[in-house]
Amino acid sequence: MTDKKAAKKLEQGTGGPRPTLRPIGVIHSDLKKRGGAPRQGREGAPDAWLEVKSEVAHGLEGIAAGTDIIVMTWLHRGRRDVLRVRPRSDPERRLTGVFATRSPDRPNPVGLHRVTVRSIDHARLRIGPIEAIDGTPVIDIKPVLRNVRDS
Repeated sequence: MTDKKAAKKLEQGTGGPRPTLRPIGVIHSDLKKRGGAPRQGREGAPDAWLEVKSEVAHGLEGIAAGTDIIVMTWLHRGRRDVLRVRPRSDPERRLTGVFATRSPDRPNPVGLHRVTVRSIDHARLRIGPIEAIDGTPVIDIKPVLRNVRDS
């Protein structure tokens, strides 16, 4: 089955309830184009503003400047019909399944970004470094758990 046929079949669903994601905020960044963004935050990405919608702003209680958080984004510019990529877009590398990579092109383009909260201004967090481009929807924020190894 080709990647496009598999993506179409996935779109048709399993007949059960379909998950619904509601963005809770948006990234405001100097990065405007996907091609100009670093592959990972720690590869020269800038800080950015994460603006949280007013209806969920109370969910920020307990987050403080200086702490690390996981920002989950919807990589809205990612292609959803891709199942295999060349890691880091390197033509010398062999095709690899997207689930074994951090590619933004995947059936459900969820991005995970470990960032540091630099400052807080009401419902806006200055965070970084983050490689998400301007306008990227934020779907969730999670704390970084202490004494738990990253995978």
